[in-house]
Amino acid sequence: MKNTNSTVKHVLVLHGPNLNLLGKREPGVYGSVTLEEINGNLANLAAEAGIKLTAFQSNAEAELIDRVQQAVRDGVDFIIINPAAYTHTSIALRDAFAAVELPFIEVHLSNIFSREPFRSKSYFSDLARGVISGLGAKGYELALQYALTSR
Repeated sequence: MKNTNSTVKHVLVLHGPNLNLLGKREPGVYGSVTLEEINGNLANLAAEAGIKLTAFQSNAEAELIDRVQQAVRDGVDFIIINPAAYTHTSIALRDAFAAVELPFIEVHLSNIFSREPFRSKSYFSDLARGVISGLGAKGYELALQYALTSR
């Protein structure tokens, strides 16, 4: 995966609450791939493309907000986020994305639209460049591919 057509040099990957439990948590819904495996795969793809990739997971809303705000100071060009349960509840995290105006893709391992009705509402989708939902860990790779070809 080469980074020949993009101005993106630094991608931040944010993982929301409970994603640290991937591989053990409801594998029928979220799959058996661990967060470490997802991050490792993304790091390898980023290295092949010659870009910097930073991954961060937190169960705390405030820490995720702080990390979004810090992204501007860190020179991040693009964000990939799986807000997890905060997808449906966090106006504050949404406001952080609106404030920093960095392009981002919203990723969900499961298809949030085929689950409980409350999961179909996202506070992020209208700001996101795109939403990838229901493709498991592959969704993160597709988001990174997009980031590497975006301008």
